[in-house]
Amino acid sequence: MIDRRQFISAAIAASAASLVAQQGNEWGGPVLDIHLHLRPDAESNLAHIDGSGVTKAVLLTRVESAERSRSLVEKYPGRFAWFVSADPSKPESAGLITKAVKDGARGFGEIKNQVDCDGPEMKRMYALAADLNVPIQIHFGEVPQPSGNAVFNGGFKRFDKMLKAFPRTKFVAHADTFWGNVSADYAYDTAYPSGPIKPGGISDKWLSDYPNLWADMSANSCNNFLNRDPGFTAEFLVRHQDKLLFGCDCPCSDGRGGGTTNPSSRLHGKCIARETLAAAQRMSKPDVFRKIRWENGTKLLGLA
Repeated sequence: MIDRRQFISAAIAASAASLVAQQGNEWGGPVLDIHLHLRPDAESNLAHIDGSGVTKAVLLTRVESAERSRSLVEKYPGRFAWFVSADPSKPESAGLITKAVKDGARGFGEIKNQVDCDGPEMKRMYALAADLNVPIQIHFGEVPQPSGNAVFNGGFKRFDKMLKAFPRTKFVAHADTFWGNVSADYAYDTAYPSGPIKPGGISDKWLSDYPNLWADMSANSCNNFLNRDPGFTAEFLVRHQDKLLFGCDCPCSDGRGGGTTNPSSRLHGKCIARETLAAAQRMSKPDVFRKIRWENGTKLLGLA
């Protein structure tokens, strides 16, 4: 005989196993999303990963909400991990982030503040990430968005100095300035450049030159990159197949494009997770796509 609690736990485990099998069939295997912002309730987080065919997602969590993410990890075994973020300019942030990592956070992220990427605030974050042996996920944005966003982690063209200065730090680069700079002619005139990519961009070069740099393939910014020059992109995915990490940064409610609008007409009414997974799958061979959707992220986060 089993009691009610054991029965419910077994039913949840069986349902989760069935869902993972379905998702594996859809994308050819399991998927790790490294960029899902923590939503107001547990069901919303689960709805997005279930709808988009994601096996496991990293919840990006402000330090004030750490307990909520910890609870989700415990409530839904195998479905979530979490990162933690705090304002690097505040003296107490280092201690709060350290505690969160000791409580189970797998990395810092996303770090998105109005500071320079090579300023003293971020240098402290880089050193702390190295000491705690976890990755740090950084939003690089230097062109105002349609919504009027400010500049975050400015001075990207100087970021290679940080890659050299902190060789033990595992950097994960994200957002429009990083993806725009894959092209050597990026003019900082738009967050979402179009047209053919000119080889020799610094983001492309740094992924090759620095073993401590990875790329977060989330949001409109990466999806725009994937689709602007498919010939270049296919070669890029092969060239950096061990450095690319799938993520969504998607605001839709159901993992299928519901409940949201998008400033990109190409993505309006669509789920960014699904669109990015489909593009990466279409443009890469199965072994490369497997690394992007699962293996690289689980290895970096110690989830494998």
